[in-house]
Amino acid sequence: MTHKNLSEQATVRHDWDIEEILDLLNSSFNDLIFKAQSIHRDYFNPNEVQLSTLLNIKTGTCSEDCAYCSQSARYNTEIKSQALMDVESVVAAAEQAKANGATRFCMGAAWRSPKQRDFAKVLEIVKGVKALGLETCMTLGMLNAEQADLLKEAGLDYYNHNLDTSAAHYSQIVSTHSYKDRLDTLANVRAADLKVCCGGILGMGETLGDRAALLQTLANLPAHPESVPINQLVPVPGTPLGDVQEIDPFDMVRCIAVARILMPASDIRLSAGRASMSDELQALCFLAGANSIFYGEKLLTTGNAAVENDRQLFNRLGFNNI
Repeated sequence: MTHKNLSEQATVRHDWDIEEILDLLNSSFNDLIFKAQSIHRDYFNPNEVQLSTLLNIKTGTCSEDCAYCSQSARYNTEIKSQALMDVESVVAAAEQAKANGATRFCMGAAWRSPKQRDFAKVLEIVKGVKALGLETCMTLGMLNAEQADLLKEAGLDYYNHNLDTSAAHYSQIVSTHSYKDRLDTLANVRAADLKVCCGGILGMGETLGDRAALLQTLANLPAHPESVPINQLVPVPGTPLGDVQEIDPFDMVRCIAVARILMPASDIRLSAGRASMSDELQALCFLAGANSIFYGEKLLTTGNAAVENDRQLFNRLGFNNI
């Protein structure tokens, strides 16, 4: 089963009302999962999962104050800073990821935005990874229009820039840049004809209304993000959110299901927090419409499910990776 043609995607909407989304989040669990899985089958093979690997190519000393982030220079998280990796080391890591089954290689750098002195090397990294036949994705902080254009020319496929939470809750999480700054970067990425990877983080003290508003913002963008990562907060000691309790697992499943309903043609990625999830919870997330995961030992600076564990889970569920 393949994606429907654009002409057939009559159910794709960009005008969701907040009350509609709240009704979905509050609906009967079985009804919600059935609706999401039914829509998922209209657009995707329900037994295929896209695998992405994420590498931190520059670690720590970020000037921003994102309350969840281990890489902020403002918090004592015992993260060892690392300068931007050389091109050869990144390409070698991408080769290993490809050998392990990944089809997309995502690279993250802890910056407010890329510095001019580093950008030439960033472009060479993109070219090197793209030459391996992998899809390329980067997250480098905020981008201006020129930077987005240059990344596109170098062969970048996706740019990740999460909204994190709702506009109303955002000031409780970040103060060093605005929600508008995030939306402006997304606009620059779209204008450069790059694919967008954009989602959020659950479990940062937000309300159900905040979750609905985040999903509404994503779903009502002029074009849906091609990839929507749904992250569960991984509390990092030393950050302001270091002692936050985990959310109810069913809340994660519900948000994935609603994301699938609102953005039916997007890849919905089960992202951070997966290492602490049982196989059964992950299976529920796939049933709810998740069809992409980060695959490998680590997500930036936090742990991820081991490769062999993932392979065993996929075998048990009868999944194929793409």
